[in-house]
Amino acid sequence: MRRNGYRPDALIETLHTAQEAFGYLDDETLLFVSHALRVAPSQVYGVATFYHFFNLKPQGEHVCSVCLGTACYIKKAQKLLDFIEETYGVVPGNTTEDRKLSVLTVRCVGACGLAPAAVVDGEVVGNATVDSLRERLEGVLGK
Repeated sequence: MRRNGYRPDALIETLHTAQEAFGYLDDETLLFVSHALRVAPSQVYGVATFYHFFNLKPQGEHVCSVCLGTACYIKKAQKLLDFIEETYGVVPGNTTEDRKLSVLTVRCVGACGLAPAAVVDGEVVGNATVDSLRERLEGVLGK
């Protein structure tokens, strides 16, 4: 915030920096940013919840985001989510009890030609199938 002169128009950059430092944005952090930048708490919360990049609760060691954009949805991305729920016992927006895997849904990962797509720890899994996603998740989770 200091680097940007405590300017209200630096809200998104400030939230990015806070999330990098703490891993997620809790209520205390959002209020601190609100006061420091002199921005209404509702505006800070609105920005933090509007952008999928921001997390309001701690994430797992690994993150799997399944795209539910039109192309992925049509190509049955829901099967990927069903597989994750059945196998790991976690639904989108949550983290496994052992804190190893967080599952998210996103509107688009920009890989429509590879639909359905998922992103595991920042790497796109294109033309994803239950088997290819299982292989990727087992690789990162060590199972």
